[in-house]
Amino acid sequence: MESVLQTAQEESVLRVEIYGLLAHLFRKGPDQTVLDWLSSLDVEPNQNVSNTMAASWPVLKLAAQTTSVLAVEEEYQDLFIGIGRGEIVPFGSWYLTGSLMEMPLAHLRRDLMQLGFQRDESVKEPEDHIAALLEVMAMLVEGGDRHLQQVFFNRHIATWFEQLCNDLKKANSAVFYSAVAELALQFLLVEKTRLIEVN
Repeated sequence: MESVLQTAQEESVLRVEIYGLLAHLFRKGPDQTVLDWLSSLDVEPNQNVSNTMAASWPVLKLAAQTTSVLAVEEEYQDLFIGIGRGEIVPFGSWYLTGSLMEMPLAHLRRDLMQLGFQRDESVKEPEDHIAALLEVMAMLVEGGDRHLQQVFFNRHIATWFEQLCNDLKKANSAVFYSAVAELALQFLLVEKTRLIEVN
């Protein structure tokens, strides 16, 4: 029984770390410290991790080894910011309605308020930015309430992350971020299966 609990705790810690890593990479281009850490990853096979997800880690490691801070900053700029806008618009409202600041954002704000999360006034982007959603999931996993994780993930991430990740993988400017997109896709597919709602 103790080993089962320990395995569950280790799995939760790993999930929090991956959500946190992906949130950080979607929030801004990695600095040298993050690139160095990714470049030295030693990913051990894990029976709880899908083969496709396990295969995405060495690809990200290689991508980190073969880029530079300047290159990845320029890549992030072109992908997510651009002039006017980048190639990718990483917001739930955009993917679900084709416009920013739409009803999905209103629903998200209501749920965040009910969960006790307050907007950080220093952050300019709307709360349905994929980085913000991943940050919330990291906190919910850390909190340990599976039902809250399930509801939040299915309402605010499950409906559009696959399209976002696939668009990012195909984006003209994506090199390092193509690898990030593959890891995000495979991890979130595992999470989608884990948090599937049974009606």
